[in-house]
Amino acid sequence: MADGAFTFTKLIVGDLERSAAFYRDVCGLSEVNRISAESDGRSLTEIILAGKPAGPATLILITYHGEPVSPAGDSILGFFTADIDAFLARLTAAGGVVTGPVTALPDSGLKYAMAADPEGHIIEALQRI
Repeated sequence: MADGAFTFTKLIVGDLERSAAFYRDVCGLSEVNRISAESDGRSLTEIILAGKPAGPATLILITYHGEPVSPAGDSILGFFTADIDAFLARLTAAGGVVTGPVTALPDSGLKYAMAADPEGHIIEALQRI
C-alpha cells in the first residue's frame, strides 16, 4: 500500500455493540475484525466494519473502557505506510507531534504509532510487519 493511502476512520462511541448494530443494519457494513488492546495507557475495544464487497477503507468503532464518551465529531484518521519511521519523520517535520511510540502487534501483523497533526487531530500510522 502506498504512503498516504486513506485507510480508515475511527469513530469513538459509548455503546460499541449498539453502534455496530446500527452501522450493520443501516449501512450494510459487516464486522471483519475485533481488537481489544491498550494504546497510550488506555484500554480499548475496536470493531472493524467494511462494506460489501470490502473496499480499501473501513469504519472502525472504538470505545475506551472506563472513560467518558468523547464529544460527537471526534475521530482518528488512519494511514498505512511502507515505512512508519519515515512517515513519523515527515509528520514531525511538517509540525505534527508523535504522541505514542511505535508499538508492534505481532498477532495482527502490524506495528503502529499515535500522532497528532498541527491542530491536534489524531492520526494513527500503521505498517505491516
